[in-house]
Amino acid sequence: MHIREANENDLYALLRLYTQLHDNPMPVPDDALRQLWQRMLRMDGQHALLGEEDGEIVSSCVLTVIPNLTHGQRPYALVENVITDGAHRGKGCATAVLHAAEDIAVREGCCKIMLLTASKLESTLRFYERAGYNRHDKTAFIRWLPE
Repeated sequence: MHIREANENDLYALLRLYTQLHDNPMPVPDDALRQLWQRMLRMDGQHALLGEEDGEIVSSCVLTVIPNLTHGQRPYALVENVITDGAHRGKGCATAVLHAAEDIAVREGCCKIMLLTASKLESTLRFYERAGYNRHDKTAFIRWLPE
């Protein structure tokens, strides 16, 4: 599998993959969506990583590096939107993408990577543990905001 950072031509393939993430609907392709994608690609510290097999995007995650005033002023990283196409699961794709994200975080001098998952499936939680994450050091809280 080849891992790379997303570019402007990857928007619709990535959105198709995201439809498998919590049954996320395919958004309407319009100028606002394309402008959002351009903004994301230009954001300092934002990395949309793609895992490709035979030119097809089969896995992805987003890594965001965030400046920090603690831990010796080392930044920290946040991983979101981890997804692998259903037909490619169990082949190490997401693990490879997560390791690529970790390589970037190390290169950027991050003190830690945090990852949240909505999954309560023990198999998913064990997957993240096998990828090097633990569920014991922190407690996550989420407050959803109104649209």
